Formats: sequence, C-alpha cells, structure tokens
Amino acid sequence: MERLCAFDDVFRRDGDELAFVDGLSTCELRTRALEAVSRSLANEGVLTAWRDERYAASHAWGAPAAFMLERAAARYFGLHTYAAHANGIVCDGRAVRMWLARRSPRKPIDPGQLDNLVGGGMAAGEEPDATLVREAWEEAGIPADVAANARRVATLHIERAVPDGFQRETIFAYDLPLPSDFVPANQDGEAVEHRCVGLDEVARLIARADGDDRMTVDASLVALDCLDRHGSVPADSGCARLLAATRRAG
Repeated sequence: MERLCAFDDVFRRDGDELAFVDGLSTCELRTRALEAVSRSLANEGVLTAWRDERYAASHAWGAPAAFMLERAAARYFGLHTYAAHANGIVCDGRAVRMWLARRSPRKPIDPGQLDNLVGGGMAAGEEPDATLVREAWEEAGIPADVAANARRVATLHIERAVPDGFQRETIFAYDLPLPSDFVPANQDGEAVEHRCVGLDEVARLIARADGDDRMTVDASLVALDCLDRHGSVPADSGCARLLAATRRAG
C-alpha cells in the first residue's frame, strides 16, 4: 500500500483500504491509470513477465468490470482471477491414465514444473469453455471438436501468498476424455514434455515437494480432485479436507 500510495494521482489511502482518487470514476479511466502504474512497477522488476493481456476486476463472476488490469500485475494487486484447466483422461478398460505436461523453463510462473495437460488464465470477456478449447489447441494440439467433449467437474478456489504477491484464483476444472492413441503436440512453446501416467503415479507426483517432477499447486489441486472422484482419496484424510476447502465458494 505504501508503494502504491506514491502514485498519488491514482490512489489515496482510506484507513486500511486503498481507493482510487476522485475523478477516476469509470472503468476506462481506471484501466488507463492502472496501465501506467503497472508499467512503472514492471520497470522496477516487481511483476512477472508482461503479457499484453488484461484481466477484468469485478466483485463477482460475470459482474461488470470496475477496471481492467495487465495480467502480469494481477498477483501484485491480489486480483481475483479465473482459469480453466482440464485433466486429459485416457481409459483403457478399467485402467485410467492421465496426461501431464511440463511447463517451459521460460514460463514466468512455475517454470519447468509439471502441469495439467490443458490450463490457462481467462482474459477479460472470455468464458471457461472457450478458454478451454483455445488452450487445448495451443498447449496440446487438441482439435476444437475433441476439446468440446470436456466435462466441467468442479470449481476450485485458491488463496495463498506467492513471491510476486497474492494468488486469489477460481479454477473451472474439466475432465477431457482422450483416445488411447492420442499424443499431445504443443503449439505455442509453453510445454516441453508430455507424459501419460496411471493415477497412482499422479498421486506420487502430487505428493512430491521438490525436484524436477514437482507439480504446480494449481495442477495438483485439479488432479487431486480427479483422483477423489475416482475413489483414490480416503474420505477422512487431510487431502479430502483440503479439497472440501478448495471447493467452497471463494
């Protein structure tokens, strides 16, 4: 708050709250002012890599935006963001396997970590299904008609401190059934490896706290939710309590 109040043509302090100065009364004016603030913060090196992609800030999902904010600044401001993730599921008889992706080491967040096969943040104006179809092609080469078979299975909520600020995110989680001969093909350079593993191996990877095979927090929760629906999470376990917490309305 101290740093942001230095932008005194944009912000003022109101007790323990940060408010816009008088005059910044519309979404357009606030968005323009925050663009300049975000550029300054990026030049100071306190944001993740600039994306040229805006997130909408609103008091509830689908409500009119109070302002738009560059994606790189979302965690710095603790903005409530939204994402769509999919478990890539292959069923061979009774055996169930899951496709995982490894993030590029050049990704600004969680570089080199394991991830869900499909996952991405929702830019302003995007809907979860459309985000999933777009990301499915970009990240795994999945055609739109195949991605359209994804079934939304959960809504998960994350709130946690992160190195660049605070992550407050709602994830729309999907299961995407895939044929046994499907092989992912990344299209945008954001994934450098794919692997198809059984659910026991998925559980082991979720539990791994460090090393080359560490999974992102987001992917761990989405995959854990899938394991739970397949009966792999004991009802009285800490994992079950964690899932219950992430499923509550944020």
